[in-house]
Amino acid sequence: MSQIKDKLKDVVTTVMIPEVETYLEELHQLLEENKQSEDDTLAMTEMESLLVELQNVLAVIEEDKTEDSEYERIYHYIMENLESKEH
Repeated sequence: MSQIKDKLKDVVTTVMIPEVETYLEELHQLLEENKQSEDDTLAMTEMESLLVELQNVLAVIEEDKTEDSEYERIYHYIMENLESKEH
């Protein structure tokens, strides 16, 4: 596996998926307590979609049928978003 695929797989499995799952748990807790807002409901839908997309990224990496340039593009997109979230 190329280095960029390893880096992408690592950031998706160790950072992105755990963060999305944690946020979804928080949103589900609000739903259970009937304390969710419209924004929370929308966020839940978006986070569930994001989780599926992240799982799809992992599946594509395992298939190994995509150019490294595409993995590089996805990796940089994720990293830029993570960095902007930190600021």
